[in-house]
Amino acid sequence: MNVPVVLLHALATTSAMWCAQTDALRRLGHPVLAPDLRGHGSAPLGTAEPSLDVLADDLARALDRHGFGRAVLAGSSMGGYVALAFLRRHPERVSGLALLGTRATADEPGTAAARLAFAARIGDPALRPGLLAATTPRLVGATTRATRRAVLAEVTAMADAADPAGVAWAQRAIAARPDSVALLRSAAVPAVVIAGAEDELVAISEAELMAVALPGGRLVVVPGAGHLTPVEARCAVMAALTDLIARAAARPAMEVSA
Repeated sequence: MNVPVVLLHALATTSAMWCAQTDALRRLGHPVLAPDLRGHGSAPLGTAEPSLDVLADDLARALDRHGFGRAVLAGSSMGGYVALAFLRRHPERVSGLALLGTRATADEPGTAAARLAFAARIGDPALRPGLLAATTPRLVGATTRATRRAVLAEVTAMADAADPAGVAWAQRAIAARPDSVALLRSAAVPAVVIAGAEDELVAISEAELMAVALPGGRLVVVPGAGHLTPVEARCAVMAALTDLIARAAARPAMEVSA
């Protein structure tokens, strides 16, 4: 069965971070939608107030345009937060869920404040280079930084090219997100949580919490990878997605319970 798949990118990147999986899934016959999220890549920011719900509804309209009724959602970092917002607002359209380098818990006050401070500073041309230099390397793991320089360069180029206004908007939206652990407990869809063993931004304990909360959840920990497993460990992520899609195809009628 050719299951539709949606691939959602991380903050300050674009849909290009999923290029390997997009090509591989299409070769297997799956319809794939890998959109640039609002304010990133080719997608205009618009005038809406920062909210993950706005991104979730953008995605619903994109699914409509492509004729996707239901789809497996895979979200990396910010893309995972968008996937959770979509699950909350459009649960009947989710046939499977992959969460990568993300968390279901809401930000602690200090973390939210740091996001808002980053959002306030990223638009300042004098501050932006220092912010990017301090934060971008942590998007990948220590092994990637030491041995996969081309991957680090790819991630750095995307972050450098990101629209500061779009990044700030997204950080404000992420900082305001609700806790989603209860939502995951009600999500009766096949699911996988993928975590880089060297992720410096999201603790493995967050991935473990999500995998336990999800009734159909499995946990995959990728050695030698950090926060952005889709670019650091393309084959491992593809294997996990292939397994998830097979489970979703075998259980097409599953729904999120009320």
